[in-house]
Amino acid sequence: MTIAAPRFYTASLTLLAGVILSACTSKAPVLKEGEKAVDVAAVVRQKMPASVKNREAWAKNMAKTFESQKLAPTVENVCSVLAVAQQESNYQADPTVPGLNNIAWKEIDRRAARLHIPAVLVHTALKIKSPNGKSYSERLDNVKTEKQLSEIFDDFINMVPMGQTLFGSLNPVHTGGPMQVSIAFAEAHTDGYPWKMTGTVRQEVFSLRGGLWFGTYHLLNYPANYSVPLYRFADFNAGWYASRNAAFQNAVSKATGVKLALDGDLIRYDSDEPGTTEMAVRKLASRLSLSHSDIHRQLQKGDSLAFEKTTVYEGVFRIAEAKTGKALPKEVLPGIQLESPKITRNLTTAWFAKRVDDRRARCMAQN
Repeated sequence: MTIAAPRFYTASLTLLAGVILSACTSKAPVLKEGEKAVDVAAVVRQKMPASVKNREAWAKNMAKTFESQKLAPTVENVCSVLAVAQQESNYQADPTVPGLNNIAWKEIDRRAARLHIPAVLVHTALKIKSPNGKSYSERLDNVKTEKQLSEIFDDFINMVPMGQTLFGSLNPVHTGGPMQVSIAFAEAHTDGYPWKMTGTVRQEVFSLRGGLWFGTYHLLNYPANYSVPLYRFADFNAGWYASRNAAFQNAVSKATGVKLALDGDLIRYDSDEPGTTEMAVRKLASRLSLSHSDIHRQLQKGDSLAFEKTTVYEGVFRIAEAKTGKALPKEVLPGIQLESPKITRNLTTAWFAKRVDDRRARCMAQN
């Protein structure tokens, strides 16, 4: 099952392209003029609730994370990380997910139906003993956390032919850890990881130190011209630069009259065909003095800061602002509906970002 919203997982895949396109811009923000450096560990001890039993481990691991990633050691950055962790897991490295056993069984049955494999055949295969002595069925019936579920699927895929048939080599648990970071993202960003891994990157994500390190990387370790942290929180959910790209899509709509979903996706990553945003930008090709291939190539930089220096970015805003007679925002909360087996309410990326930002504000106000 996709334990995160599909858009978030898709965004994590687009980041792989972004790393190639903009490796030179993947540098962490540094202290700005007038900002005061703080003792990261001390701030964590002060701000994190005393009820968190492993608060000292959080303090030490966060200090190591900020040091190894060369992040600006500010109260705002520390509170931003804590806010995401509180929102995603309530400071638990491997949080319990209500009804996870039912979610897992539904995903297995869905895969079986898609492959036209009788459910009874799959359920029979799951009755065999797994490496820990219990049957896969028994483990699935009692699974409580994503780490446990990931381990079950790893065993099932590696040990049972039916597992390969249903899932190939792809474990369907896509996120994990205290910040619910994408495992695909973590696997693409291991450079600089300060601890020796004894297992796989996937296994490391489910640890406190690994989930915190990769989650912090995803939240803070990229340059962005945002005015407030709110937009980084949206990007954490929707993918790097989703808020900047949603603002660009808004400008495209103003310039062309084409209604677009403000989701931050500038091109399609599942096809060579142009998406709706790219098709709309093509309507401005002559005014931008760009060919369709030029437009596509520049839109591909949408996962990097460099996109803001392209002709298509600057030109679209120039045309849109001339048409509307006013300056347009350069940051917009993406309009994305969150979809996941774990989500039972009508939630959006904007809801997530605002909820986390409220937590950050409370953290910073706390003495």
